Amino acid sequence: MKSTGIVRKVDELGRIVLPIEIRRTLDIAEKDELEIFVENERIVLQKFEPACVFCTASRGLVAFRGKNICKDCLEALKE
Repeated sequence: MKSTGIVRKVDELGRIVLPIEIRRTLDIAEKDELEIFVENERIVLQKFEPACVFCTASRGLVAFRGKNICKDCLEALKE
């Protein structure tokens, strides 16, 4: 993990501001969705990329009952 030396305070609503340098480097724009993970004692933010719930493919997705399924897995379910 690479340290940036940047420290931010959490505001009274629990928010932090991601510095513009980091957002530019990671191609995070306004309104982009971020996933939040907890790994041991660390909070990890990752740009959200929709994926198939079965195989994690990110192309050819179809929404079914609130879940993303790729066309290949959808065809496999039909069999």
